[in-house]
Amino acid sequence: MTIACDAVLACAVLTIWLGTIAFFRLSTPLQRIHVVTFSNVVGGGLVVLAALLSDGATSRSLKCVFIWLASSVFGALLAQVSGRALHLRERARR
Repeated sequence: MTIACDAVLACAVLTIWLGTIAFFRLSTPLQRIHVVTFSNVVGGGLVVLAALLSDGATSRSLKCVFIWLASSVFGALLAQVSGRALHLRERARR
């Protein structure tokens, strides 16, 4: 089970590094928001999967699931608000 957990955590680290590289390569703030959301959802999901693989369905791993879900929901909300603010700012510049 530890090999599977290690593999999932390695995928999480690679996902975050991929998101970091993409963040610096993309040019507009709206594109960068998408990368942050991707890293948050996929990286967090892989960490939660590793917690479930190592502990099973215990209260500790279920707390990780709820934290990940809350982070995903609030992250989506913040991305929406930030994207809207960027859109309004770009419209005001024109």
